[in-house]
Amino acid sequence: MPDDPLVVDPGGDVLRRLVGDPGRFADEFWGTAPLLRRGAWPSHPPLSLDDVDYLLTSTGLRWPAFRLVREGTSLPTSSFTRSGRIGGQRVTDLVDGPRAMELFDEGATAVLQGLHRYHEPVARLCDDLEAALGHPVQANAYLTPPGSRGLNVHHDTHDVLALQTHGHKHWVVHEPAVHAPLSSQPWSSDEHRPGPLVLDVDLAPGDLLYLPRGVPHAAETVGEVSLHLTIGIRTVTWYDVVRTAADQLADDATLRASLPLGYGEDPDALVAEVGRRLRRAADGLADVDAGEVVAGLLDGRRRQRRPARRGQLLELVGLDQIDDDTWIRRRDGLPVAMEATDGHTALRLPDRDVLLPAALSDLVGGLLDGRAHRVGDLADRLDPDSRRVLVRRLVREGVLSTRDAARD
Repeated sequence: MPDDPLVVDPGGDVLRRLVGDPGRFADEFWGTAPLLRRGAWPSHPPLSLDDVDYLLTSTGLRWPAFRLVREGTSLPTSSFTRSGRIGGQRVTDLVDGPRAMELFDEGATAVLQGLHRYHEPVARLCDDLEAALGHPVQANAYLTPPGSRGLNVHHDTHDVLALQTHGHKHWVVHEPAVHAPLSSQPWSSDEHRPGPLVLDVDLAPGDLLYLPRGVPHAAETVGEVSLHLTIGIRTVTWYDVVRTAADQLADDATLRASLPLGYGEDPDALVAEVGRRLRRAADGLADVDAGEVVAGLLDGRRRQRRPARRGQLLELVGLDQIDDDTWIRRRDGLPVAMEATDGHTALRLPDRDVLLPAALSDLVGGLLDGRAHRVGDLADRLDPDSRRVLVRRLVREGVLSTRDAARD
């Protein structure tokens, strides 16, 4: 396990703004029940109708970042994409904005996928929510014309925070047909039937609806265009924990052995042998170090986080200007863990590890406390050249920021 806890921007303010009291949300709704919250985000939403217009008409948006849906079925990509050249490479999946808007006007729902990867306000919202929830977060948006339904009744295999940002949308929510489904258990209209109705509501701009995975729902517009942002929470489950622990059984040569030739010819013998191997696996799981499993989960969580690099080009251009009068601060939203390893202090970032001398552990830990620090204030620990070298290294690696410090 790391010597120091994971250091992250807690993101608690964003969570509180969306769901109200985070403690009550955790106790009464998380993973178990829908939550309707009126006026959660009444103004300046992270995605507006104007933002969608800009993305469709003034950028090089490409499939699958955009798709169109009508009556629960995705339209062929050829109906709204065109070919073009980027550099010397011909591409065939550029979104044809005018054609996409024609199809929207004819009743198709426009879906912007993976907004957390290319629209900064949504990306920051998702980063803060990941820090607060501890679970990976993604975001799509649904622009639905009047009198239309994008998707039929279905459940998702991830939790959902639906934030209405323009117009109104009518939602129906049912009791689950499958409780807490895994990604391998998607909705099937042939196999599943929604349970009794639990919510029948209209969402207005600023309203939020939380749906745990497995809760069947559908949404449709009535008399006006609707835009809502869907924040998907890809929850880490106890099943994931068991799978992580089971990976450690790879050291058991008996479990790595191949099944015998013709193993399917005697099913009764196979059943008996499978039972013996499962009991051996269960004994092995009982001996797995839970600390190692937790360390693996936390490391996986950190590696999945989007590296916070806004403004990094400007930081690199200004490296030579860093001196004793420069103020620096840990970069906003940066998840970083400190760990002692092989005589060094390792800073574990989402996309890299930064190794520093072990003697700098306390000093660097202090710089990561979230407060602004003046470079010259390190004089009691480092000479002028050494402190500039250290700070410039940490700025170059994206750990510290002069721009973030300037906002304090």
